[in-house]
Amino acid sequence: MEEKEPLNFIEQIIEKDLETTHKKEDLCFRFPPEPNGYLHIGHASSICLNFGLGLRYNAPVNLRFDDTNPAKEEQEFVDAIKRDVSWLGFNWETECYASDYFQQLYDWAIMLIKDGKAYVDSQSSEAIAEQKGTPTQEGVDSPFRNRSVQENLDLFEKMKTGEAPEGAHVLRAKIDMKSTNMLMRDPVIYRTLHKSHHRTGTDWKIFPMYDWTHGESDYIEQVSHSFCTLEFLPHRELYDWFLDQVADPKKLRPKQREFARRNLSHTVVSKRKLARLVEDGVVTGWDDPRMPTISGLRRRGYTPESIVNFANGIGVGKRDNLIDVSRLEFSVRDHLNKAANRVMAVLDPVKVIITNYPEDKTEWLEAENNQEDDSAGFRKVPFSRELYIEKEDFREEANKKFFRLKLGKEVRLKNAYIIQANNCIKDADGNVTEIHCTYDEDSLSGSGTEASMRKVKGTLHWVAIKEAIEIEVRLYDRLFTVASPDTNKEKDFMEFVNPNSLEVITAYAEPSLKELEVEDKVQFQRMGYFTVDKDTTEDKMVFNKTVGLRDSWAKVE
Repeated sequence: MEEKEPLNFIEQIIEKDLETTHKKEDLCFRFPPEPNGYLHIGHASSICLNFGLGLRYNAPVNLRFDDTNPAKEEQEFVDAIKRDVSWLGFNWETECYASDYFQQLYDWAIMLIKDGKAYVDSQSSEAIAEQKGTPTQEGVDSPFRNRSVQENLDLFEKMKTGEAPEGAHVLRAKIDMKSTNMLMRDPVIYRTLHKSHHRTGTDWKIFPMYDWTHGESDYIEQVSHSFCTLEFLPHRELYDWFLDQVADPKKLRPKQREFARRNLSHTVVSKRKLARLVEDGVVTGWDDPRMPTISGLRRRGYTPESIVNFANGIGVGKRDNLIDVSRLEFSVRDHLNKAANRVMAVLDPVKVIITNYPEDKTEWLEAENNQEDDSAGFRKVPFSRELYIEKEDFREEANKKFFRLKLGKEVRLKNAYIIQANNCIKDADGNVTEIHCTYDEDSLSGSGTEASMRKVKGTLHWVAIKEAIEIEVRLYDRLFTVASPDTNKEKDFMEFVNPNSLEVITAYAEPSLKELEVEDKVQFQRMGYFTVDKDTTEDKMVFNKTVGLRDSWAKVE
């Protein structure tokens, strides 16, 4: 019998509801980002959860923008979110906006006022916060809590038209100032903001708060299950209270349930903190390849498959935890190992001269594109008298464990010949500038000769200088020097920014790279996986290092 994967606790909730209260056609999910920044790797888990449930149950999933704060939201962020969700491979049923429901939310607010369940408070936000008390001390009623219905309606109208100054009043739900849940102590449901909204312009001067908007939007859309991260668990009581005021017993009622946030080591996943990195110029933008944003990871060279596999691999849980970034790196390394063609590029070059090779000769040798993919085929690479190899691949003298090039010893050049180092030339500081070698003319890889079958322990990548193209390579390290930069209460997370998170170098590559386009991915043999950056021009190719061939941090930590 085929073994079925065990259900996670979210799926168990849905299965139980299908047995008791819901029909399969009732199921509807949503992904509800606020368009005040770019999506990050933490959102990827929520995207994969909600859209994954849609695929599992053949149910619609809405993409809803909770756009209730014109001070921080922009169309740029809306466009970026849509682009990222699509890139990850998911399709939404309906594109929704909380701003679509402003009139309905306002009408319900009027109903609350008329029912004596909401009032206009004219105190400062500081006074309101002080009166709310503490978890161990009951709140105190606002002096405006018992305003008449008519006075509340009049003031709320002035808030709506903009006649009332910004910040002069708020509308609060009248619930219970003695509740043990502080969120139930007469929460604010509307505030005035005299700012232009990215969709409604200046039509509205009042904007609903998140807690009032979220559940009611779920209800309007007939979302069956509203999955939030764990910090919204205390909000569930308020979510249900608001629904109690408006829900029709004959219609489906959404239910909120919570799952744990997955934080990623050596980075931050707070949009507010990510925005600060952008605003302070620590990174070049939201899509900087060091950022944990979906756009940043995409530019770095991550694939949709690697991000989805990572998110599904860590799953959903009930307790917040810190996921080591090496798991994400493993995911992309694993996928690119299968998908990326192999090419040769030298990042830190030193010249090799093959003294017995004809000066004016260039051979075009056959090279396999990807040994993991038989369909990837072969390409031609040029070979000539003068080559570049990596500086670290040569030593004048070395012990028996050094299997690269050293004086008097042989190595194989990948896809080419066996060479032997005979002597080297140094500059005034003692740095090696040229290595003079000889080659075995009969040792060409794949030629079938006896010499080509000869075993040598080292194989090096190389590029022919005459035909090589000069490229810019951006080498990235982790953005923060500690695993959890934003949990130290005594220090600002910016103090842990890694000053060496980016190194830009000039490298040399085989000419086949000219055929690559932006976001194409390759393995620089023996060096790691790289992707073509959008800064590439006709005159200069730019590559971002996605990840090394192995976890270089494992030994460090």
